[in-house]
Amino acid sequence: MRANVTAKAKRGDGSDERTATCNIPCFNGEAVRELRDALPLRDQLEEVRVMFAALADATRLKVLHALSGGEELCVCDVAHVASISISAASHHLRKLRDLRILGYRNDGKMAYYSLRDRSVAKLLRTALAAVAQR
Repeated sequence: MRANVTAKAKRGDGSDERTATCNIPCFNGEAVRELRDALPLRDQLEEVRVMFAALADATRLKVLHALSGGEELCVCDVAHVASISISAASHHLRKLRDLRILGYRNDGKMAYYSLRDRSVAKLLRTALAAVAQR
């Protein structure tokens, strides 16, 4: 079976760069259609991209690992666990909070942080286990 597939490449600004046609043999057109139909929505992919971008920092991974046990930690505790300054810990915690990965509560002058969604802890454990198996 031969398929003509037209694809548009996107520039960094989101505009179309060019349109290319592929004239190679397509061995399983039905599978390709099903997989394409099952692709996540653009907004969902963008949220996942943002989450992975946030996780692409070793310090933020340390912060998430510290919080993955389920306990609330204050900025000072996070700083000590990650071996970073309090201002650096505050910066990373704020970024993770802004991305809705962390939740927080104030208790007087103290702010306590925790994971908003346990799936991030599960993702981190899975990634660490995969690396350990190499």
